[in-house]
Amino acid sequence: MEDKLRKLIQAYEELERKMVDPSVVSDPKEFARVAKEHANQAELVAKAREYLGALDDIEAAKEMQDETTDPEEKEMLQMDISDNEAKLPGLENEIKILLIPGDPNDEKDTIVEIRAGVGGDEAAIFAGDLFSMYQRFAQSRGWKTEVLSASPGEAGGFKTIEFKVTGEKVFSVMKYESGVHRVQRVPKTESQGRIQTSTATVAVLPEADEIDIQINPEDLRIDTYCSSGPGGQGVNTTYSAVRITHLPTNTVVQSQEQRSQIQNREVCMQMLRARLYEMELEKQQAEVGAARLSQIGHGNRSEKIRTYNQPQDRVTDHRIGFNSTYTAVLQGDGLASVIDALAAADRAEKLAEAV
Repeated sequence: MEDKLRKLIQAYEELERKMVDPSVVSDPKEFARVAKEHANQAELVAKAREYLGALDDIEAAKEMQDETTDPEEKEMLQMDISDNEAKLPGLENEIKILLIPGDPNDEKDTIVEIRAGVGGDEAAIFAGDLFSMYQRFAQSRGWKTEVLSASPGEAGGFKTIEFKVTGEKVFSVMKYESGVHRVQRVPKTESQGRIQTSTATVAVLPEADEIDIQINPEDLRIDTYCSSGPGGQGVNTTYSAVRITHLPTNTVVQSQEQRSQIQNREVCMQMLRARLYEMELEKQQAEVGAARLSQIGHGNRSEKIRTYNQPQDRVTDHRIGFNSTYTAVLQGDGLASVIDALAAADRAEKLAEAV
């Protein structure tokens, strides 16, 4: 491990030299690639230097012990050795975790789709509650949300809503939310106080750009129609809403939230690229099969991942058996503790697989 860490530090120092190399600085794409790799390696290199520094200190102290005859100095040197040896297991574990290959999509922004499931009007209201939860959670982290497409429910909430979340390492956090969310509570529409179970499906897609997904224009059918909801003076008078069908996969996306047809078309292309990218990822994961490193961070759309129980003021994430409070999670404040627990379990699972 020591040799591997020294080589890693040497490679990092080479990246530092490249970042001031005029030939690299003058090439924006190459400089961006080097700078990104440098930033991604910074934490690992810092831990590696700390680990190797502790080893060097231990070796130096042992040499000094051999050379001195002073009992007090020997005792002080032994304390230094013990302190540094105590650091090593923790540092080694942190380094092993940092050495686990990261998800290449972790840096990406996301497109989130929430779809009301079983439960009629209450399911749509719950979908709206989840959207509000994610909005508050995103705001607490300094992220931005933008509604791309929405179909309101008759009693409130949404039958479906798609929105984009942009910020630092959004997908690395939001990916744990994919799957079926179930709520148990007395609906606002229930007059006799009976508890009802409803569901909503959340899909979190890493945003794909044109480099990730190449789309042949001949494979698209583009339809325009009049907007039917909020959108300015042009609602129901101009064909600003856009629907795009990807013919080879029969994937349909649509948007009417933007003010112009050009803007709605761009939004549709963002959603289409994300969905086609997701299909490609699922295909790759199916090929990996049992060798797939972790299931925690890649919730299937049909997998029930979490139950929100209002009468018991409890939220349970079924993947790891983690419990939090209903009110705190739906208000967005408590969601961080759930996701942090999932991320920790994901790292532990990957570490166990790597070992």
